[in-house]
Formats: sequence, C-alpha cells, structure tokens
Amino acid sequence: MSDSNKQNPVRARDLGLLFNGKPGQWNSITDIPGVEVGFTTMIEGEGEVSVGKGPIRTGVTAVLPRGKEQEANVVWAGQYNLNGFGEMTGTHWINEAGYFLGPVCLTNTHSVGMVHHATVGWMVENYHKQMVNGHEWPLPVVAETYDGMLNDACGRHINENHVLNAINSAKGGSVEEGNVGGGTGMMTYEFKGGTGTASRLVKIDKSEYVVASLVQSNFGLRSELSILGVPVGKHLTENAFVSEMIGHEQGSIIVIIGTNIPMLPIQLHRMAKRAAIGLGRTGTTGGQYSGDIFLAFSTANKQQFTGMQDVQPVCYDMKFLNNHHLDKAFEATVEVIEEAIINAMIAAKSMTTIKPAGYTLDAIDHEKLVKVMSKYGRIQSK
Repeated sequence: MSDSNKQNPVRARDLGLLFNGKPGQWNSITDIPGVEVGFTTMIEGEGEVSVGKGPIRTGVTAVLPRGKEQEANVVWAGQYNLNGFGEMTGTHWINEAGYFLGPVCLTNTHSVGMVHHATVGWMVENYHKQMVNGHEWPLPVVAETYDGMLNDACGRHINENHVLNAINSAKGGSVEEGNVGGGTGMMTYEFKGGTGTASRLVKIDKSEYVVASLVQSNFGLRSELSILGVPVGKHLTENAFVSEMIGHEQGSIIVIIGTNIPMLPIQLHRMAKRAAIGLGRTGTTGGQYSGDIFLAFSTANKQQFTGMQDVQPVCYDMKFLNNHHLDKAFEATVEVIEEAIINAMIAAKSMTTIKPAGYTLDAIDHEKLVKVMSKYGRIQSK
C-alpha cells in the first residue's frame, strides 16, 4: 500500500498541450484555499483473479473542502447526473437543502458501504461536540466507479483504516494523478485512466477566484477520444480490446468541481451541469453503462451546521454572484474538467487486466500523442 500527494512529473501541459485559461499554482483542486486531498492506494499481486486474495489495484480518494476543521461547517453544493448508472451518496439532501458536510470520498463500486461507514466514524470523532453531545448527524458524500477489469473488486479489499488514512493524510499543495486513490484501477478511452485534477484562475470585477475539478475517470471508447479537438482515438488505435471484445463502454466518471466563488446551491447545480460539456470535449457521447455523476461545491459563505439545536438563528446572510457573471465560472468549469481527464490519462501507468485476463491496459504513449497533436498544431513549442 502506498500513500502520497507527490506531484506526478508529467502532465498535459508538460507535453505542450495548448489548454485555454490560466491555472492556479498547482493546477489542482487544492488551489482553492483550504481544500485538501488525500489518498490510500493499494497495488498488490499479479496474475489471475482469486476473489478475496487479489490482484488488488484500488484505493480511496478523499477531498476535504474545509480541511480538517474541528466543527462541521456547511459546504454549499449542487449535483447533477448526466447518466445515473452509478452511486453518489448524500445527494438526496444536497438536492433538497443545497449543502453537505465533511469529506467527499471516491472509491470502487463495491466499497461504497465501507467508505461511507468509515467516513461517518471520522465525522463523529472529528465533529464530536456536534455529533456526540448534540443530535446532529453525518450524511457523507461517497462516489464510485467500477474497477473490476483490473482489480479483484468482488474481494472488497478496502477496510476502515484505508478510508481513515486517506482522510487523515489529506493536505494542500500538489496532487498525485493517474494510478492513485480511488482511480488506481480505472480506464479512460481504453487507455489507463484514474485520478486527475486541474484549476483556473477567474477574474470577476476586481476579485480573483479559483474554479477547479478533481475527476475519477473511467469511461469512453477509443474511437471517441478527442483532445483539444484532435480525433486522437482515430490515430492511436492499438490495443483497443474493450471495443473489440465487449463492443460498448463499461465505466463511469465522477467529477468533483470546487470553487471559492460565493454561489447559491442553484447556481452550483447549474455549474455541475456544465461538467457534461467538459466530458463532451473529450469525445464521449455518454454511454448507457457509464455513470456520469457530478458534484459542485463552494467554500464561500461558511456557516456552522446547527442541526437540531434548540436555539436557532432566524436568518442567515449570504453573498452570492450575480447571474450575469456566471459565464466566466461556467467557462472555467468546462476547461478544468477537460484538462483533468487528460491529466489522469497522461499520468497513468499501464496495468495488466484480470477480467478478462491476459491483456495489458496501456497508458497513452506520450511520444505518439505529441506526434498526433503536432500534426494538428495543438502543441506549444518549447
């Protein structure tokens, strides 16, 4: 098992890909002040699958919008499904009340229950005064994508300590990508996929804000892949064995969008919708079996969660962006999701498959990608 937040040395911009917009310091969701990210990564074994024994290629990703604060403060949010063939817990309350509390955790499909259980435990301990002494309650946000092609998913190898380690190890700064955390065993456009992130600095009037995303990318067929408008999937056709053997997409993508722009939940819902456009820029049409589930949150308008306390404020004061200026936030949203997906692919490392066994899920070849992109004038000269 490995746990780290080290910056992967190769990202999309390192190859000279000409993405629009100005990123933050880390080009990561951690460019939003206060946001922390942590991982538990499990990579053990090779060969044929033996349920309960391995091979294991999975993990947990934890995104903490308000870090490890010792009280539960509301995180305003909006949620949207492009295709609901997947799971994200806590969304009923987000759609009802417009907020959530605590970490957002990403893992594999069969581990949602364990991650939810462990995250409840972390919230009870961390927000002890509110949860234990009072009658306030946790409704964690836990989302998944399926890694059964590369991981013994039915073995359910994630335990409570793995989840707590991901949450407790979360920090700001650079964020590792590719085969890390919940993205360890994931596939994107029939290349190795996984975890990716990106950010944009957004100037609205005299204030500068951050819009960023973190994705767990596990979707798409090779023939669809487009990068910066270039039909890369039509050029890099080698080893597209999912198309050949299965003939349809079998994956999903979870998109977490964060910002420090003060926004209402309905505005964040609208922002979450724009994730579909970011996905579309990479070529997907949104497959039947792809759970494409999006969450947008804002760290602005910090308010303590009051739950069922006897003494309640009558009103809250909120600052929120004039809808007239939302276009800048929407533009940045689309850009960071597009780039985060490509970052996940470029950072990823090849893995052998276990179901079906005997194949290698290749990482995208950087040299071949650069050659294709150069033909279309989408590479910046160094």
